[in-house]
Amino acid sequence: MDDEYGDRVAAGFAAGDEDCVALVYRRWRPLVHSLARRTLGDEREAEDVTQQVFLAAWRGRNGYRPGPGGLGAWLTGITRHKVADALAARTRRARAVEAAAHVCARARPEPVPGPEGAVERVLVLGELARLPAAQQRVLRLAFYADLSQSQIADRTGLPLGTVKSHMRRALHVLRRSLESVPPQPTR
Repeated sequence: MDDEYGDRVAAGFAAGDEDCVALVYRRWRPLVHSLARRTLGDEREAEDVTQQVFLAAWRGRNGYRPGPGGLGAWLTGITRHKVADALAARTRRARAVEAAAHVCARARPEPVPGPEGAVERVLVLGELARLPAAQQRVLRLAFYADLSQSQIADRTGLPLGTVKSHMRRALHVLRRSLESVPPQPTR
């Protein structure tokens, strides 16, 4: 885009002109997606971030001020922030998985034969049954069907973010409730 044309498109974008929004998306989407994919290393996450960038740009278009690098530099800045958010979310998910492993290890370090093992299984199942149905379903699919969060989203039709939220909340509740249960004596 030459400077004058680019300035008109950027001004139209900031004003909410739908044709300019479409032009901006077609022009800058490949760069935004490439930056996200290169940093995140995951196509699906890169697609999510690309959508988030353009949604944030649309919502914040009134705050756009032409400067060095123009609209491309502004979108690149938004991309950097959204990629950082995605990386932070990835870290939180990894911690949730680690917490789940800890809860599962505490709840069932080794299958304990006899009445003690039955008590532990009943405690875990009882706490699981107290969760809301959607959270129960997500945890059961993750731990009993061994599905990833993406697979759970595909199977249930829930958005991936909702699956992640259900899992995080459920694991937090389980951890709190199981930590308050005194360990069973072993014989």
